[in-house]
Amino acid sequence: MPLPKEHTYTVEDIYNLSEGQRAELIDDQIYYMAPPSTQHQRMLSFLHLRIAQHILSKKGNCEIFPAPFAVFLNETDAKYVEPDLSVICDMNKLNDKGCKGAPDWIIEIVSPGSRRMDYAIKLFKYRSAGVREYWIVDLDKNRIMVHNFEHEDINEYTFSDMVKAGIYEDLSIDFSKLDI
Repeated sequence: MPLPKEHTYTVEDIYNLSEGQRAELIDDQIYYMAPPSTQHQRMLSFLHLRIAQHILSKKGNCEIFPAPFAVFLNETDAKYVEPDLSVICDMNKLNDKGCKGAPDWIIEIVSPGSRRMDYAIKLFKYRSAGVREYWIVDLDKNRIMVHNFEHEDINEYTFSDMVKAGIYEDLSIDFSKLDI
């Protein structure tokens, strides 16, 4: 007897979700997202502020977008994600719906329900799509994993460290200034 066929989803299914419901689409499957914790949002604000200030002070050509912000990792719209932070330096990738193609830098803040997704599935998808740098910020483990895909580097830091951004020569984020 043949196995039952799995239901495949599209971006249209994402856009038809109930108001306030968030999900991502990876390999034709929907992954629902729980609302973030206060600690998660504090980390998001901390990182967003520092990166945005750097871009503005340097009059940079990149933009930073916090979640919810649609990122279509490929041209077919088969992979729709909402990274916690997306830095895009190619303005041609931006349209009214979000980012079409890989952002230059993505930061994901691990939530209890997103651990496997952030450390395994998204790591592979982001690397394959052409993301240059990927940070996994893990609140429970007091750890920042920095994947610099351009240089094939992986570095691990704690919340007491200064972490250098790979896509910018002159940006380091001092996590010891974090108060969460």
